[in-house]
Amino acid sequence: MFRLPFEIFLALRYFRPRRTFVSVITMISVIGVMLGVAVLIIVISVMSGFDQEWRNRILGFNAHLKITGTSKLLDDYPAVIEKIKMNPEVKGVAPFVRGQVLLGTQPQEGNPKYMAPMLLGIDPDLQATVSVLPTSIKAGKFDLDGNNLVIGRDFAESMDLVVGDRVLLYSPGTIEKMVRTIEEAQKKTRPIEEATLPPEYTISGIFDVGYGDYNATIVASSLPNSQELYNLGDGVVHGLQIMLNDPFQAEKVRLELVGRLGPGFNLITWAEESPHIFNALAVEKNMMFYLLFFIMIVAGFGIVNCQITFVVQKTREIGILKALGADNLQVLLIFLSQSLVVGVLGVGLGLASGLLALHYRNDFLRLMNKLFGFELLPAQIYQIYELPVSIEAWDIFLICSTAFFICLMAGVFPAWKASRLQPVEALRHE
Repeated sequence: MFRLPFEIFLALRYFRPRRTFVSVITMISVIGVMLGVAVLIIVISVMSGFDQEWRNRILGFNAHLKITGTSKLLDDYPAVIEKIKMNPEVKGVAPFVRGQVLLGTQPQEGNPKYMAPMLLGIDPDLQATVSVLPTSIKAGKFDLDGNNLVIGRDFAESMDLVVGDRVLLYSPGTIEKMVRTIEEAQKKTRPIEEATLPPEYTISGIFDVGYGDYNATIVASSLPNSQELYNLGDGVVHGLQIMLNDPFQAEKVRLELVGRLGPGFNLITWAEESPHIFNALAVEKNMMFYLLFFIMIVAGFGIVNCQITFVVQKTREIGILKALGADNLQVLLIFLSQSLVVGVLGVGLGLASGLLALHYRNDFLRLMNKLFGFELLPAQIYQIYELPVSIEAWDIFLICSTAFFICLMAGVFPAWKASRLQPVEALRHE
């Protein structure tokens, strides 16, 4: 039959609740460790989830590499695409025209609404190789033939647009031409004989790429239409989007393409294009870990207090054990084993409660929204619609092992003081 070691047997026997003040302090110590571990797991997993979610959604819509000309325009882009495709790391390449436009609605009733979204001119056949946009249509279809337009979900809601509605697009060139016509008419004091009308587009689809900023600010049209709006030639675009097999090889591929393409090109990696988002997440995650780690320090002081009180209470028993032949190491291990039990229980319960809270995180957010009527995770701020989580094994191991180590170290000093007690002094204590 399996027998526990003498020291652990006594530690567990002393650990059993006896409705004493020491038992209450011990339970509080366990709860303190549990809360510290649970909060650390929840916060670090959520921060990792934000980092992974934003990275996936940003890289799903945006390319891993972007190439533009030094003059902000890219001439003869088909030849450039052929050179880029020679790199084995390149998964897809597509041209784009990107610029701000003024969009006006044409409602059947009421006043029209105006907003200045970012127009993305794309090649529908090539865009699927560099972006999730073609597969993210939630209403209508991905159809850019003729004067068709696809818009984001949040943009459609803010402008009260649905599939089939007609809108007007004013490009900077169109607006400049309209202003010039008005100024010339005013100088000659004659009525405007020839008006410049903006092109009319039909909403063919509404997309949702999972990132609120893109859903609220991006509208997409065909590449020829965008080139016409910005007065570009057939072989001229603003740049090229490149999708790689591995986004973390972007810097390596950039250096290779710089040598292959030669001067006259600007190459920007995804990390350079949105550095503030990912750098801020990394800093916040580290800072939250260090700040919340003090919860474990506080729990450690609770264990020290509990053990010191326990040693004082068990002074007579220590004297009897030493009189019966227990050495200093055995007495030390008895009280150190109590810290070990507190650590195992606290870390185990904290791990279980943290994982449970993460599993029901979105249910809790919806409940809070229903009870109090406000959003704890506004999509306008965080650019996501549900709380993301990424439970990484290394983070869990680091949190649990560090918490257990603190619990063990918190009991070293009280256990050492107990082991130094002399039998005569311990018995005289009574």
